[in-house]
Amino acid sequence: MEAYRDQYATIFNNGRGIVLLGISADADTTLAAWARESSFQFLLGSDTNGVVGTSYGAFDPARRMDDRSLYVIDQEGKVAYAARPFRVLSAASYKELEDVLDRIAPLPADSSG
Repeated sequence: MEAYRDQYATIFNNGRGIVLLGISADADTTLAAWARESSFQFLLGSDTNGVVGTSYGAFDPARRMDDRSLYVIDQEGKVAYAARPFRVLSAASYKELEDVLDRIAPLPADSSG
């Protein structure tokens, strides 16, 4: 998640109107402490029973944890992009993600002219 934090302003922010939500099988108290310590600018959701992860095919019931899947949900509520797994240390992964976001949620036109 630190890589997401470090890329946040470039990829997710800047007027796109995108909500970034990280979902994990960790307890809410664990996620809250981690978010505070790491200064995350986005939301974290706890899915300790794996319901959300299972519905997206990201939860491994044997290990009771999610994989590092990333899904972009468009304004109609449909999956516009899926990376299974998302390679958080790969610059190419972030470029591909940014390209998808440019397509579905383009940055506002620069009005500084």
